[in-house]
Amino acid sequence: MTLFDTAAPADSVAAAPVKEESALQLKDMSFNQLMNTLIDDAVHFVIRLAIALVVFYVGRWIINRLYTLVERIMLKRNIDPSVTTFALSTVKCVLYFILIVTIIGILGLETSSFLALFASAGVAIGMALSGTLQNFAGGVLILLLKPFRVGQYIETQGFSGTVQRIEIFNTFITTGDNKTIILPNGALSTSAVNNFSVQPYRRVEWKIGVAYGADVARVRAAALEMMKSAPAIAAGSQGKGVDPVVYVGSLDDSAVTMIMRAWVPSADYWDTFFLFNERFYTELPSRAGIEFPFPQLDVHINPQPSQQS
Repeated sequence: MTLFDTAAPADSVAAAPVKEESALQLKDMSFNQLMNTLIDDAVHFVIRLAIALVVFYVGRWIINRLYTLVERIMLKRNIDPSVTTFALSTVKCVLYFILIVTIIGILGLETSSFLALFASAGVAIGMALSGTLQNFAGGVLILLLKPFRVGQYIETQGFSGTVQRIEIFNTFITTGDNKTIILPNGALSTSAVNNFSVQPYRRVEWKIGVAYGADVARVRAAALEMMKSAPAIAAGSQGKGVDPVVYVGSLDDSAVTMIMRAWVPSADYWDTFFLFNERFYTELPSRAGIEFPFPQLDVHINPQPSQQS
């Protein structure tokens, strides 16, 4: 098959004579000339490799400095921490990609061919890593829609904690017992999120069982007096415009269940909840003259009539 019978591209046709010419030159070289040529090529490659290493370390130093500079600028301008962490991680990845392409060009490789190869490989990798791309898209959606931000307390996918940072692919939250949970952004952007930090006030509810026969009005008066004296509940009542209330919730088997409700600032929710659990237990019996019942069962035995002999 001749050269003209092939269906090779134009660049391949042009490159073929060059390759043949190079092969003829190598064939005509003496051993010393061949060694000199190999040594020159090796020296040139070592020089390019040394330059590439220098460029890599200098480039990495510049990237770190740019990263720090951008971070300081974004923090100085009080940009949302969620946007800051996401943008910084994206910028770092892009700069490292540019650095790698530059080093490949210094080594003498064709960057255009590399980019074409990278684009082709990117399609295959993208199909294989569809979940990763979904996480990236989820991170963008989280930053645009802002269902939560850094520093807010959320509950999602069976986990609850404070959002520490939002990165390209994952969101990091810290639980109340200081465990770090890493949540993929893809699933997080499409799942239900309970954000406890959006509203300034939350309603606290207690269910207290009192014995049958207790004076409900006295229990209500004592509980309201206790709740209104608490600074957090007073602040919540003033901010929300709703006073504490006490209801008879249900008539259960062994107790009358009273429901106490009050509004507090969101930051004081758990402190108030646990505090009044203890206060209701220790103070309500003396204030309202009640007893806390426990499950009990009354058994009545009917005597059997005696059998006559």
